[in-house]
Amino acid sequence: MFKSIVLGLLLTVATVGIHAAGTSFWIERLKRRAAVLAKTSRGWLLHLRLLGSTAVVLLLLHIVEVTVWALAYLWLNLAEIQSIEAATYFSTVTFTALGYGDLVIAGPWRMLAAIESMVGLLIFGWSTAMLFTVVQRIWESKADESR
Repeated sequence: MFKSIVLGLLLTVATVGIHAAGTSFWIERLKRRAAVLAKTSRGWLLHLRLLGSTAVVLLLLHIVEVTVWALAYLWLNLAEIQSIEAATYFSTVTFTALGYGDLVIAGPWRMLAAIESMVGLLIFGWSTAMLFTVVQRIWESKADESR
């Protein structure tokens, strides 16, 4: 179980690092875009595009993060996970905390799946906060516009 926890912590650091890099990049891009937007009309299509593109970027980050965990499951050469498809499916179900139970890891590596689930919940909360911030900024810009 100790090896499972250590690997889980290493994967947690990798996951947080990927999400931090991706969200930092996107925040900088949104800041640059905001400067341009301040000089143009602020239509609802533009807001939709900002929200949609933010959601897509966050989803892509989640896919990369799930893939990192999936590759770790493959690397462990577990009897239950013998293909990239199975590893990605298991990782996705675990990361999202769905926990279907149709594919279950046995033995000492079970703790790794539990850690991935906790990390997934944390990262989804982070993504939700970021998406909420974009909505809030749009709301504030509309409020400023009406004054």
